Amino acid sequence: MARALDEWLAGGTRSTVLGHTIFHRQDGPADGPPVTLMHGFPTSSYDWAGIVPRLVEAGYRVTTFDFLGLGASAKPRGYDYRLTEQADITEELWRRLDIDRTALVAHDYGVSVAQELLARDADRIVAMTWLNGGLYPDLHRPVLMQRLLHGRLGPLLGRLGSERSFRAVMGQIMGRAVGDEELSAMWATITLDDGKLVQHRLLRYIDERRIHARRWQDALETYPGPCQFIWGPADPISGAHVLARLRDRVPGAEFTVLDTPPAVGHYPQVEAPDEVGAALVAFLLGAQ
Repeated sequence: MARALDEWLAGGTRSTVLGHTIFHRQDGPADGPPVTLMHGFPTSSYDWAGIVPRLVEAGYRVTTFDFLGLGASAKPRGYDYRLTEQADITEELWRRLDIDRTALVAHDYGVSVAQELLARDADRIVAMTWLNGGLYPDLHRPVLMQRLLHGRLGPLLGRLGSERSFRAVMGQIMGRAVGDEELSAMWATITLDDGKLVQHRLLRYIDERRIHARRWQDALETYPGPCQFIWGPADPISGAHVLARLRDRVPGAEFTVLDTPPAVGHYPQVEAPDEVGAALVAFLLGAQ
């Protein structure tokens, strides 16, 4: 594994949360305003490694963790992974860490967990930032590999997955080049504990998004607190084609569209950490 990933993992803790081993980190001053960062599929909290130092420097207490089935958290085989259980785990982790109210930042898979948390108790979220993710199921455009993993061939394709195929998909969905070491580290988080063997089960989140579409859409559109979208328009999955609806349905939100050539794609926090970090810190400071 890349040295940066080794250091990221060494700085975290593995705790049993609702019966599962969950990797989590705490960075920044213990008395700082809490911020929780939620990662996407199929990677891990390491996606935020370029953002955390900026938040810590601004005085925030930053919580990051790996969802069940991803990163350095437990990856049970044959398991019925559900976004709603990921929300349960998040709430229990907050309880363990004595986090009552927090700003919440979510990307990709994490946006659905965040929507569920807002639907349960929006008052505990003091500010909300969204990065590229399937906020509206009808606008979500999974790439071919995701569609295949979600289908009958999913178990076989998961076993056959390689760093080469991962890099090919990243090349399709990212707008800006990311270094080889960074991509290798991201792949390493997928392969920890044979994680690629459970990807097809995690992809059932596509179905769960449809089931809860109305509830989660309402949670997004009626959230009363400060709201921000940091968006990569070059993302074929949930990029520029989502922005018009977001501007229409969430008119009071702040938008940072990372369209300076080359435009950012699906992983803004990895492709453009300086721009994302600056926009996020400025928004959170203004929301306090």
